[in-house]
Amino acid sequence: MNSTSTTASRQRGFDLKAFAANNGALIGLIVLAVVMAIASPAFLSGQNIVNVGEQVATIAILAFGMTFVIVAAGIDLSVGSVAALSAMASASMVAGWGLPEVLTIVAGLVVGALAGAVTGIAAAYGKLPAFIASLAMMSVARGLTMVISDGRPVEAPSQVAALGGDLGPVPVPIVVLVLAGLVAAFVLRFTVAGSYMYAVGGNIEAARLSGIPVKRVVVLVFLLSGVFAALAGMVTAGRLDSVQPTIGTGAELDAIAAVVIGGASLSGGVGRISGTLVGALVLAVIRNGLNLMNVSPFWQQVVIGAVIALAVLFDVIRHKNTRL
Repeated sequence: MNSTSTTASRQRGFDLKAFAANNGALIGLIVLAVVMAIASPAFLSGQNIVNVGEQVATIAILAFGMTFVIVAAGIDLSVGSVAALSAMASASMVAGWGLPEVLTIVAGLVVGALAGAVTGIAAAYGKLPAFIASLAMMSVARGLTMVISDGRPVEAPSQVAALGGDLGPVPVPIVVLVLAGLVAAFVLRFTVAGSYMYAVGGNIEAARLSGIPVKRVVVLVFLLSGVFAALAGMVTAGRLDSVQPTIGTGAELDAIAAVVIGGASLSGGVGRISGTLVGALVLAVIRNGLNLMNVSPFWQQVVIGAVIALAVLFDVIRHKNTRL
């Protein structure tokens, strides 16, 4: 009896440790929410919760695309610029080329897919490190955005503007966030392509020897990253009711941070869309809570930087322990 109790107790203790290890970001989010609610009663107001949801939509959608790349042991520094280029190109096609507005969102997604595919081809077939390939695309995409717009804001087409509206009592950005998350989770968890991404990120040489088309997987993850970046760019333009050429500036860092905070490994082979969403919420809650407490934006950057550093440090320690 005592032996059975001891064994059960150990099992319960092991389960708790496993839960804490696998859901550290979720636990951190709950603690953060409690702290922010105590520090500012306005944090839990209905309007503020909606604000957090809208604020997290763009970064989470970007981060969903980034999750594919990081799971496959890559990095995509171009997502912020691709978001801007896709939104600007779709608006310009309507205003300057006479593209039917019903095709606006499709056009933006195609531009994002093409930009991502180019980055993927450069990395997979051109043998460029993902860091360099995506850094080059970041510059090219931002430059093309400025060329197309002449550095000026462009009015958002009606289809794009609708992405910033409401669907009954629910803001459309939150609806898009949920749908994008479901699609991303399905692709990563329930498709052959998703299993290939984990295999390539876990051990690229073993994946190649087992017959997995590694180069095509690399192109695919960057293409998907471009599509999600394009969607995020158009959601942002919808919220602003205009396409700003500066959309997404610096957003790639938030996207990477959300993925890592959510439990993905920069070494590849590990990551979940649900974790990425939690990571994005952590960043949004920190920013929102600090705004409510009237903390200077400069200090907010310091806090966010510290959170990112801690998340990466935790990932490094976890990776070392796994190898041991």
